[in-house]
Amino acid sequence: MSQPISRSRFLQRAAALGVVAATAGTVAASPATAARTTPAGTPDKRHLDFRGVAYDTGTGFIGDESRVLWRPDIVRGELSAIRHRLHANWVSIYGTQPKRLRDTATEALRQGLRVSIQPRFFDEPQADSLRKLADVARDAERLRRRYGPEVILVIGCEFMLFTPGIVPGADFFERVEHLTNGNPDMPAIVRRFRAYTAKMAKVARSNFHGRITYGAATDLEPVDWSLFDIVGLDYYSYHADPAAHTAELAPFRKWGKPILILEFGCCTFTGAAEAGGMGWDIVDYTVDPPAIKDGYVRNEQEQATHLATMLGVFAKEGLLGASPYTFISPDAPHRADDPKHDDDIAGYGLVKVIREDSWDPASPYRWEPKKSFHAVREIYRRG
Repeated sequence: MSQPISRSRFLQRAAALGVVAATAGTVAASPATAARTTPAGTPDKRHLDFRGVAYDTGTGFIGDESRVLWRPDIVRGELSAIRHRLHANWVSIYGTQPKRLRDTATEALRQGLRVSIQPRFFDEPQADSLRKLADVARDAERLRRRYGPEVILVIGCEFMLFTPGIVPGADFFERVEHLTNGNPDMPAIVRRFRAYTAKMAKVARSNFHGRITYGAATDLEPVDWSLFDIVGLDYYSYHADPAAHTAELAPFRKWGKPILILEFGCCTFTGAAEAGGMGWDIVDYTVDPPAIKDGYVRNEQEQATHLATMLGVFAKEGLLGASPYTFISPDAPHRADDPKHDDDIAGYGLVKVIREDSWDPASPYRWEPKKSFHAVREIYRRG
């Protein structure tokens, strides 16, 4: 997930002040034909063509690195598990370092997986991000020409929050502060957002000749989807009534393009499904080391049920595909004998990480499937 913690914190604060509402209705309707439907009005498809999972190659954010330990044999083994044990046919690869993106995508393609490649250059100057995207796009084009499975290029995610020069502020936190407390000029912000997105899309098109998309914050960013081949969404909504998902996704059908869920999911505690992208908030970061707040109980079944439910929703909606966030989170280890510091319950991984030294991010680790892994596997196995 494109840092679901920070995005959700922003959305919660922004919604209270009407910032999100200020962007509503700014997306122009496309003249394209809407998705084909049955007479009853539901999409006439009941399976996902792209059955995937998100995979982090290491994302730098606010001075942190999400994946310190990195070795080719580790990546090879995890991709093999995604292909042969999870029965996925697509891996949504994201991260900050272009070489890791290229090497991971190469190995995934060798193993017969479709891939999407998404660079994440958080808080980097726009000129640097444009230049780096060109490098990633050229790598992706070489892979697209060489291998049989499809390669999709995702130009980035949630620019409004993570890219300087769109919302005033030197870094992510200053931008959030401006949006929530700074009387933001939303029309001007939207213009800058769309101008930058158009530049990134142009760079992608100039260097890559496959399908491109973007990872949009579903409830915030007014993307001009005419620039893209696929509507790409980071979707963390929770609705007790599945019909509400139909209503929420309906505006994206107006573009007449396939919809791909690049991220969705929840954490691993009772109440996590409803918390969605706010699941991280059960951690108290004011203490050292950070600890799970009182009253939260590990619940692998809740995560498993939510992922299975959402995959069913996306299939019924006739979407192109979906990838749960995320396969593994080495920076959120499981500590079975220390529930107050069991980072995994506030994590989104389908597997739990057991480090040799749980407090050392560079420590070797092994992983074990969670109930969510098994739930997703059964759905993907049936195809």
